[in-house]
Amino acid sequence: MDDLHLATEELRQNLDELETINTWLGGYRPVLAALARLRPRFPAGRPLRLADLGSGGGDTLRHVAAWARRQRVPVALTGVDANAFMLDYAAAKSQAYPEISYRQLDIFAAEFAAQPYDVLTASLFCHHFTDAELVDLLRRWHQQASLGVIINDLHRHPLAYYSIKYLTKLLGGSRLVQHDAPLSVARAFSRADWQRLLAAAGITRYSLRWCWAFRWQVVILAGA
Repeated sequence: MDDLHLATEELRQNLDELETINTWLGGYRPVLAALARLRPRFPAGRPLRLADLGSGGGDTLRHVAAWARRQRVPVALTGVDANAFMLDYAAAKSQAYPEISYRQLDIFAAEFAAQPYDVLTASLFCHHFTDAELVDLLRRWHQQASLGVIINDLHRHPLAYYSIKYLTKLLGGSRLVQHDAPLSVARAFSRADWQRLLAAAGITRYSLRWCWAFRWQVVILAGA
């Protein structure tokens, strides 16, 4: 999944499988719950501008759009990814959601940093970076988002690792999901990791919550 040029039917199957896994294991709850907490701070008189970084198949954005419709919150949602195949896949799956658009951008580039967003979200994205890269990104995102940053990522834990390893095999998952799912857990975070990374980025105003199943919800508030 880290290969930005990956564009095969196997990748399409992998994206479908990841959406199924996230649905079964409550993988969208950390983002939606955080948005509910931030809602009193949403801007009045215009749509909430939210960008999902490393948006992949766009499944998180579709759940955000459905939540916003239920809550009658106007939104302008943008999926940001570097992989053109994923962007095309996500756009095709999101045709029922005109409030969602997709852009191919480098999140380290000045062009992306110049984009004004109220909220930045990153779901199962942060574990793809080294500590040094992630500290830099956290600092940048904190400066860019006018309301806050919502991170939904995995808890590195032996039970999570072996559970997903055998679950994907038992259910006959694709080669990619059988390889990538346990690898993602192995690359993921402990509570102490998040505390150390946020401190290194100079971020003090945040909440860090554990969510089922083996997820961390990090909510970074703007302005401090």
